[in-house]
Amino acid sequence: MYIGMMTLGAGEILADLGALRDALRATGTFGPLAVMSLMTVAVVLSPLPSAPVALVSGALYGHTWGTVYVLVGAEIGALIAFAIARYVRPAALAGWLEGRLSFGRFDSQDTLMLAVCVSRLVPFVSFDLASYAAGLTPLRLWRFALATLVGILPASFTLAHFGGELGSFDAGRVALSFAVLALLGALPWIWAAARKWVRDRKPQ
Repeated sequence: MYIGMMTLGAGEILADLGALRDALRATGTFGPLAVMSLMTVAVVLSPLPSAPVALVSGALYGHTWGTVYVLVGAEIGALIAFAIARYVRPAALAGWLEGRLSFGRFDSQDTLMLAVCVSRLVPFVSFDLASYAAGLTPLRLWRFALATLVGILPASFTLAHFGGELGSFDAGRVALSFAVLALLGALPWIWAAARKWVRDRKPQ
């Protein structure tokens, strides 16, 4: 499915905010459904980017409804990924996830739920990988769904909000949005550099 979508040019459309906006606008009243479907597919098919969909959702439908559509699509995608990991091919997925992400060191339902929620809040942990990794744990489905919903709300609102700002065509608001998005994108490197600095300062 992923190869087929790439062959049809889905990757280029998702990477181009203008093309994605035009494609969604052309769907008319089915636009919200298209946003939710794209978010779902982007989560299940891990290499596909989901952030452009969230940005365009905010640009087209505003902060509130843009967030709702992104949230619903991401939640459905996470539940599908969780179900695939748990019920379809756990052995193959375990090998794929090895060295990437694992919740195996957590043993209680509450701890696993907290770990999933925190992974949604941390920008340098892959949303897609976390969904698959959680499916390989004993975490109950309803706990996973709730932890995911709570954890993705801030990111969904942030991306939809910035999408709305970019869609305003106000030069000042657009510049500020790009600056904040750049800062958010740099957080993983800032975090890694800070950890390395702390380690280097520890006495040997």
